[in-house]
Order: sequence, then C-alpha cells, then structure tokens
Amino acid sequence: MNTTATLTWRDRWSLYLDLIRWNRPQGWLLLLWPTWMALWLAAGGFPGWHLLLVFTLGTILMRSAGCAVNDVADKEFDRYVERTAQRPITSGKLSVKESLGVGAILALVSFALVLTTNPYTIGLSFGALAVTVVYPYTKRFFSMPQAVLGVAFSFGIPMAYAAIQNQIPAQVAWLMIGNLGWVLAYDTEYAMVDRNDDLRIGIRTSAITLGRFDVIGVMAFYLLCLVCWYMAGQLSGRGWVYQLGLAAAALQALWHGWLIKGRERMACFKAFRLNHWLGFTVWLGLALDTVLVSVR
Repeated sequence: MNTTATLTWRDRWSLYLDLIRWNRPQGWLLLLWPTWMALWLAAGGFPGWHLLLVFTLGTILMRSAGCAVNDVADKEFDRYVERTAQRPITSGKLSVKESLGVGAILALVSFALVLTTNPYTIGLSFGALAVTVVYPYTKRFFSMPQAVLGVAFSFGIPMAYAAIQNQIPAQVAWLMIGNLGWVLAYDTEYAMVDRNDDLRIGIRTSAITLGRFDVIGVMAFYLLCLVCWYMAGQLSGRGWVYQLGLAAAALQALWHGWLIKGRERMACFKAFRLNHWLGFTVWLGLALDTVLVSVR
C-alpha cells in the first residue's frame, strides 16, 4: 500500500520539514559560522547585506538539500538504527522520488542566490554540490567519511572569498583545514552515538576507525581546528579579541572531551549538539575584533 498517496498537504508539509531537519537548526549553524568567519575575514569586517543574505540562505538551503540526499542514500541502513528508523523516507511516509524533488528544488533556489555573485563563486558552487551528493555514499567504502563531510562543509569558505575578493588567498587553506578538523571532531562525537548500530549494519565511520582512540582523536581534531584558525587570523591581521574567542572555544572543546570520555551515547550526542556554540564563539571574537580595529 502506498501510504504517501493518502497524506494531506498539512501532513506532507510536516514530513518535508522533518526531512530537512527544520526543527534541528544545529546542523546548518555548524555550516554557517565558518562561512561567516570567511565573509568577515575576506571583507575585513561586515561583508554587506547582500552577501550576508546570499550565504546565510544558501547555507540553510544546501544543508536542507543535503539532508534529503543523505536520507535517500541511507534509507536501507536507517531502518536498523534506533535514532533514524522513523525518518520520513525510511518509514515509508515519503517516497524517494518526492524526497529527491524536495532536495532538487532547495538546491536550485540556492543556486539562484549564487547567480547574484560572480563567475568564480558560481563555478565553485558546482564543486560544493558534487561533494554534497557524493558524501552519503562514502560511508560504504571510506574509513573516515567524516573527512568528506568536512570538505562539503568547508566549501562556503572559498566561495565567500571568491565573492568578495575574486581570489582565494593563503588564509583560506588554514580556514578550510581548521574547519575540516572541527567537522571531524564533532561528527566523530555524533558517530560515537550510533557506533554499535553502525558496526552491526556495516557502515564505516571515524568512531569505528579510531576505535579505543576515539576520544584522543576528537581532541586532536579540535586542536588542529583551533591552531589552523589561529594561523588564519595571524595572516589576516586579527588581534587579541579574536584570540580571546579562540581561547573560549578551546575551553568548550575541553568540556566536550570531558562529556565524551565515558563514551555514553547521550553524553556524546550532547557534545555534538553543543558544537554550534563553539563556532559562534570564534565568529563573535572575530566580528568584535574587526569592530575594535575599525574604531581605532
């Protein structure tokens, strides 16, 4: 029986929102703060309302589209994981075709926003889309698919520089490597929640690959992140307020390490969910630093 045919529009709309994780903004916030960092660094301060709107809405839309693609790719696995068994596609409430349609519409709207920038940024957007589509399938053969997710989640950084400066300077590499480290840290925490289920069904994750060194690995990834973001700030002429933000973020990372040290599922999930505050802290330090410089 096709349950999707009997849904009212209100039910269907609710399922669409569930598909794109609308009630879980932590996901798009994790993408937003590094993108805003890149915008502020590239512009030397506030980047202007046009680009702020384009990159903010684009980030939310592409994260939502990525959720739809991810759920389609994982539909056969999600049914065996307690946390994901009731997702709209896995439970049969939404069809694969309909879910892909939702993802495609969101991606097209995001692309329309990018078209208001410049050719360099538009070109980079195709790479961002390709990695977003490929990522869910890497869980089948790559021992650390979180690294691929890190690349996908970092594309907003060079795109921000391309949109403002029409070039990609050296600090972009530091920002991207730092963001890769951050993604590896928080998504390993996330993978620690589902480790037993993932082992049973054959999904590959960084938590499984790191094994008993998972907590050490997470803390090493946090260290990589903060060191690289410090270097990006040095190359961009940022001062003590930005460094203070990094220090506050380091304290948060230590707290996350304390939370996950026992590898208890809900504690690991809590650490993951709190990560958007770490990103916000670094961006806030950066934004305040640029304000301080401008009023001197």
